[in-house]
Amino acid sequence: MSSSGSPLRRGDKAGRRDQILAAAAALFADRGFHGVGIDDIGAAVGISGPALYRHFRSKDAMLGEMLTSISRYLLDGATERTGRGGSPEEVLAGLVRFHVDFALSQPALITVQERDLANLGQTDRRQVRALQRRYVEVWVATLRAAVTHLDDTRARSAAHAVFGLMNSTPHSRHLPDDQLADLLEDLALGALYAAK
Repeated sequence: MSSSGSPLRRGDKAGRRDQILAAAAALFADRGFHGVGIDDIGAAVGISGPALYRHFRSKDAMLGEMLTSISRYLLDGATERTGRGGSPEEVLAGLVRFHVDFALSQPALITVQERDLANLGQTDRRQVRALQRRYVEVWVATLRAAVTHLDDTRARSAAHAVFGLMNSTPHSRHLPDDQLADLLEDLALGALYAAK
């Protein structure tokens, strides 16, 4: 998946699989993985539940592809942004903006990721965890370049703490998205530079 696209594309350009995944993400976020049946997902995209099996072997496979795609999208996007160059401060600000933009545009995926990761099969869970670790390490390297007094352990802890802040979007939509994006970016960067 390209880092320039969305983790789950929507609209006429999207393939049927992407439409199914987007509908499943919204339903899983609203009702939880176990609260959604295959017929619910089919109804959301205008087909019968059993017709979904032409696209996915199971509801578990949908969740696996959904969460793997999120993790790959974040890693690819972070790698691309840090590769653009610039001062360490500019690179860190770009990385924060990238994650904030993702968090604002995909609150359902964040909810599913937080709540339903444990429902993944072992193979998918291993893959998601490996991608997530690589994403964190991009942040660690970027943060240590911008905040040079941090060691790896503190940089890793700071990154995880700021992920929690940025990923609060499913619960903190009290401002228009552009204002919330600016606020989250300011708070995230302030917290990262305050790390000791």
